[in-house]
Amino acid sequence: MEEPMEEQSAEETTEKQALNSEGDQKPAERKKLPSLLRPVVMGAISMEEYEMQYWPKLENAIVQLLTQTPGDYIPISYEQMYSCVYKCVCQQHSERMYNDLMSLVIGHLQRVSQELKSSPPDAYVERFNFAMTQYMQALGGIAPIFNYMNRFYVSSKLNTDLKEELQKLFTLHVAEQHISTLFPMLQEAQNRPFAVSPPTMANIIKTLHSLKPDLAPQYPDLFARFIPNVLPQVSADDLPRIVEETRRWQQELLEREGFARGETSRKRSGDELQTKPTPLSFMPKNSC
Repeated sequence: MEEPMEEQSAEETTEKQALNSEGDQKPAERKKLPSLLRPVVMGAISMEEYEMQYWPKLENAIVQLLTQTPGDYIPISYEQMYSCVYKCVCQQHSERMYNDLMSLVIGHLQRVSQELKSSPPDAYVERFNFAMTQYMQALGGIAPIFNYMNRFYVSSKLNTDLKEELQKLFTLHVAEQHISTLFPMLQEAQNRPFAVSPPTMANIIKTLHSLKPDLAPQYPDLFARFIPNVLPQVSADDLPRIVEETRRWQQELLEREGFARGETSRKRSGDELQTKPTPLSFMPKNSC
């Protein structure tokens, strides 16, 4: 009786070992896959496929975002674009994709800068404001598309942020190239009412201050009109200057609106008014 029991126990142990070996193989196989690739099963993307298939889709979307009119929104599949970026990052094309993005944006900004240089003086400020507004709106679409690349390449390896780098490109290739022309025009516009519309002036100053804060000390009076706490604290010696500036602004406002100080109405003087008797035709005929 003991021999069959020994045979059963040997068979059972063999089956348990086989089951254990199968169970041990699954975790081992899972460990071979990097955690980044677990959610998606995809084939390898060659450099040729990236250049011919993936990057052209991204390039087309970026160009549309960079050239759209401010306030308009074009039909772009952000889900499809994000998927392209995700696959390229997973296939180790992050560095190439980042360099392609930077080169594309730099080329666009250089063309914008050249077009601004050829603008006539009376349209220069408005065109600069249009180009800056257009680019800032484009960043609102480009940054989300490349968010995955920003997280796993730009932030982790380059220790920076994609949107900040794109803003620096505008500062370098457009803003700094036109400061010497733009700000004299803005300063001159302060002395000519409505030479530049107030919303345009405010948008230019506020946006440039966020991109390049060190401009404020160079043009303190201009920035102080739109940015709080730009000027140093006021002392007693500054009061005459502040009073004079306030008086000048009030005078500009009066001239701009077409009013003259002391003019309160357009009625004729009292001696020109004649008192007319009240007609009695409305009274009843039988009244006493």
